[in-house]
Amino acid sequence: MANIKLAVDRLTIGLYVKLPLQWTEHPFLLNHFKIKDKQQLRLIKNLNLKYVYLIPEKSDTTPLAPDSQPEAISEQESQYLDKQAEKLWQEKQRRIEHLKNYKLRVQRCEKNFSRSLSQLRSIVSKIKSRPLNAVEEAHDLVSTMVDALMESDNVALHLMNDKKEHEDIYFHSLNVAIISMMLAKSNGMSAEAIKNIALGALFHDMGKLKVPTAILRKTTPLTQPEENYLRLHTKYSLELANLADTFPEASKPILDQHHELVDGSGYPQGLKGDEIDNCAQLVAVVNAYDTLCHPQDPSKARIPYSALSYLFKNKKDQYNNEYMALLVKLMGVYPPGSVVQLSNQQLGLVISVNTNSLLHPNVLLYDPTVPSNEAPIIDLEEGELKIERAVSPNKLPEHVYDYLNPRVRISFYFDPDD
Repeated sequence: MANIKLAVDRLTIGLYVKLPLQWTEHPFLLNHFKIKDKQQLRLIKNLNLKYVYLIPEKSDTTPLAPDSQPEAISEQESQYLDKQAEKLWQEKQRRIEHLKNYKLRVQRCEKNFSRSLSQLRSIVSKIKSRPLNAVEEAHDLVSTMVDALMESDNVALHLMNDKKEHEDIYFHSLNVAIISMMLAKSNGMSAEAIKNIALGALFHDMGKLKVPTAILRKTTPLTQPEENYLRLHTKYSLELANLADTFPEASKPILDQHHELVDGSGYPQGLKGDEIDNCAQLVAVVNAYDTLCHPQDPSKARIPYSALSYLFKNKKDQYNNEYMALLVKLMGVYPPGSVVQLSNQQLGLVISVNTNSLLHPNVLLYDPTVPSNEAPIIDLEEGELKIERAVSPNKLPEHVYDYLNPRVRISFYFDPDD
């Protein structure tokens, strides 16, 4: 869409404009919007701009003629508009402060995520030679995470900006542990039960360390012998856990049964319904979700929104329906990592979901007038914007893709809202 330079004195209600300013230099929620009333007109003129950019395709009317006389405003109306402008500026400052605090929280969250990932690598490296030490360290890691999870009623799930490659087992295991813990908490489980679930989730795929890398990274369909070998990872995970007598018995069914399906079509034993351990059923749902987002063949990866929809629509017969519904509720309709189009047609990246306000995630906005590292993050609960639809990242224009940087690998971590 073409942007036309337009003198400020030609503005009128109904024009869609873009301000030639940084987001922090004006009181409006966005850098571009449709002028809806006299107050917005007054605010724009008070910014001492000589011009703005007009977007005709989005405007409901045409600009005023060049020689138009400005509409007279009474002293009383002028004072009222000035007071409203001051309120908007105060609100904008609050939003800017909120954005700073939010980014600090995300930085803290990313540090915790990186620390947990490093600890998990250390644990896995010791599981064969020093199993008791490995399990003890795993207990410490899980206890720290569960304590953080349980200390607040208001927990935000954040999208992590990880850059590591070829460490799929660690990212996947930590992802499954994080989401399983939050799911268990949402289900009202005790801290002790959540710890057992977290330990099982962290170790559920460790048996893959004994599966040849060529099988794990194969992107074409596995042969039957290869598939049989891969399926042995549940047995191997259990064997590794049994090396340490301190590994909780309550966690072991998760290692053994996270590929069992309630309709009996799973493995290794083909268990059905209640024959499958309840905690294993919970982790199975989360494991299926994360695997859809990160399959062996990257070209088949689903965006988080699509992965949740696919599970809910096509796998109800195979997974615990209560846990699937709870996962949708926990992640929000548009989980972190989803690229979305808003009601003003602007694109953004969902970067966190507040579990107490699932329909109003925090969205990082694409705005080419703002540097990507300063891009505004909008809390949809506080504004009029809504999400209209999810957008596949591979359908984004290159400049939008580079700006939003949708992750190839979707990793999550949580942060209690202080």
